Formats: sequence, C-alpha cells, structure tokens
Amino acid sequence: MAKLAHAQWSSRMGFVLAAAGSAVGLGNIWRFSYMVGDSGGAAFVLVYLACVALVGLPILVAEWMIGRRGQKNPINTMADLATSHGKSKAWALIGVSGVLAAFLILSFYSVIGGWSLNYTLSSVIGTFNGQDADTISGLFGGMLASPTTLLLWHTAFIILVIGIVARGVTKGLESAARIMMPALVVLMLVLVGYGMTSGHFGEALGFMFSPDWGALDGGVVLAAMGQAFFTLSLGMGIMMAYGSYLGEDVNLISTARTVIILDTAIALLAGLAIFPIVFANGLSAGEGPGLIFVTLPLAFGNMAGGTVLGLMFFLLLTFAALTSAISLLEPVVETLEERTSLSRLAATFVSGIAVWALGVAALLSFNVWSEVLFLGLNIFDLLDTFTSKILLPLTGLGAIIFVAWCLKRDSVEAELGLSSTGVSVWNVIARFIAPAGVIAVFVTGLL
Repeated sequence: MAKLAHAQWSSRMGFVLAAAGSAVGLGNIWRFSYMVGDSGGAAFVLVYLACVALVGLPILVAEWMIGRRGQKNPINTMADLATSHGKSKAWALIGVSGVLAAFLILSFYSVIGGWSLNYTLSSVIGTFNGQDADTISGLFGGMLASPTTLLLWHTAFIILVIGIVARGVTKGLESAARIMMPALVVLMLVLVGYGMTSGHFGEALGFMFSPDWGALDGGVVLAAMGQAFFTLSLGMGIMMAYGSYLGEDVNLISTARTVIILDTAIALLAGLAIFPIVFANGLSAGEGPGLIFVTLPLAFGNMAGGTVLGLMFFLLLTFAALTSAISLLEPVVETLEERTSLSRLAATFVSGIAVWALGVAALLSFNVWSEVLFLGLNIFDLLDTFTSKILLPLTGLGAIIFVAWCLKRDSVEAELGLSSTGVSVWNVIARFIAPAGVIAVFVTGLL
C-alpha cells in the first residue's frame, strides 16, 4: 500500500516547542531541581551545562541529523543511511533499540502520568484539605495498592496520548505542544510568583544556587552527565523521529541550543516554584518522587489558597507528562505506519493498546504482582532499569558514533553550517568527548 509523502513540521517554532515538550517531563519538575540543591547548587549547574554542551547537544544534533537525512522511521533511516554510506545494515539495530526504548518507557511512564491525573482531580475536589502527613501518605499508598484505581488512571492517560498522536504531526504533536508548552510556562511562572510571596524564596534560591564547590566530586559530575543525557530525550528514537519531519532550512545547532535553554530554564523554574512551598511548610526537600505525591499535597492541603495552587501544580505536572508521552509514542507509531500497511490512525491505536497492556503489567507490580520478580526487580523497576541503564546509553552512543565516524564528513559539515574552527571543535567533541561521556554513564550505571 502506497504511503503519503512524509509529514513535516509547519514551522521551526512548532518543532522547537514539540522537542522542548519532549525534553520537559516529570523528572524536570522535581529531580533536576533536587539534584541542584543537593549537589553543589550553582557549581552543579555549571557542571551540568558543560555536560550538556559536550554530551547532550552533540547527540541531540546527531539524532536530528540522522532523522532529517533519512526522512523515515528510526529503523529504516539507520538501515538506508548505513547502506548508502557503504556500512553494514546492522546499524539499523540502533533504530530498533531507540524505538524499543520509547515503547518500554511509555508503558511505565503512563502509569505515573495516571498518578498525576488522579492527583489533579483530587486537588479539584479538595481531597488533601486539612489532612495530616499520615493521611496524605496513606492516600498515596492506597492508590498504589489498588489495581482498579491505577488501571483507571493509566487507561485515561493513554487515551489522551493516543488521541493526540492519532491526529498526526501538525494537528496532533505540534498543536498539542503549541497549547501545552505555553500553558506549562504560565502555570510555572504563577507558582514561582506565589513562591516569591511565601517568605522562603531566598531560602530556595540559596538551596539551588549557592555554589558549594566542596560538594563536587566524581559522582556528582557523572550524575550531571547522566542528567544532561537523559533530560533531552536522547536514545529513545524520539529525536530521530522528530528529525525526520524537519525541513532543510532549520539550523540544527542553534535549534538544539534553544531547546536546551528552554529545558534547563523550566527545570530551574520548577525548583523555584516547589522549594519555597516546601520550606514554608517545614517539609523535607529530599523526598524524591515522594516530594510530588506526598510532601507537596500535604503542603497544599494545609495552606491558604492550597486548593487552587494544588490544582495548578498537578495540571502543570500533567502537561509535562503528556508532552513527553506523546513524543514517546511517536517513533513507535511512525515505525509501524511505515513498515506495515496500517494507516496513521490504526498504527496509533495498535501501538497505544500494546503500550497500555504492558503498562498494566507494570502497575500490577505495585500490588497483586508485587512478588513477581526478575533479577530481583519487579516489572515496573525492571522496565525502568533496562531502558535507562542499557537501551538509552547504547542508542545515544550508536547515534553519535554513526554521525561522527560513518557519515561523509563534507556533508555533515555542510549540514552543521559551522566555520572551519567550529567544525574542528565539533569533530573532537562528537568523535571523542561525547562518546566517552556516554560510556562513563553507561559503565557507572551497570556498577
């Protein structure tokens, strides 16, 4: 069955918002800010930015470049480019790894997205109002213990994702990003504005930005490098898929800088929104995921205007989850659409249902299947560990090595649009520094 011409983003801004939306996820809302505060403040930020420049940016550009060159799904693109450059078709395994990673990640990411939807409704109906710490903790524990509750919200979240992706690149992905990304920023700024009136904004600034050079060690540098890699949605097939919809007129390096600036700015704003509330209520900033689903609901339930602020926060969290989730489903849908006779709509439904089914297994690991373990891990943790520690680093490493060592240098240089000095710097970073950084993250993750 003949396929229609490959879709394209309608504008550079639409692409930037979609790529930034993919990068801005649940981890940005709490993990990055907490890492900043716990790992040296401004010192950590500087190390992180250096890691982004030396590891994140070149791999992001490489994945976009591969996608734009191939104009197909990640698997076909890697196979075609490898063949045209006299390389083995086995390079297609990089595409396979990326698409598989996106599929597996979305299956458990959707479960967490369902938590966010659940807490958005709970904020609306005032579930957290006036509750003590034990009650709030019990609500979270009760949700995890209930397969029915988790299944309901996981299903609702997947339906939203399928509904957006099924509409295509411009009407679905791009339109959603144009609505949700500005809304996310507005909600974030309102929460930061509230934080500035809490009396603890200075404490949050100190927590996040006071340089503590003594806190920097090899472990912190590796953590910054890992965050720089994972925060940009690298190694998931996403940026290859997004790059395949990208026109030749878009400068890859300047666009990558824009996406990185947006991603980092939103992550830092999240900290300035969250930590004043945490400190104003005498709560701990080091709660990890519990900060979002236990600590903050406790604060919202016992503060003036907490119902409205809680609703805004969990809407923000839901938007962040959705923009990432739709990007995770896209490479799976693109691959199925182009490698089978399925239409866009059918490919989206088949992919979405398969993701949903694996997500059911992941959510059951919190309750009725909690005793089902593989290598000592339940299904949810196994999916998380396998993707984050193995698939993502290997896919990102393969992408940067392929661009740096396999593609013709003159065509890569022409696409980058750099001066001769810039090209020399690019070659050093792409051929040696970025791969070494990913290998360090990969090996450390396995230890």
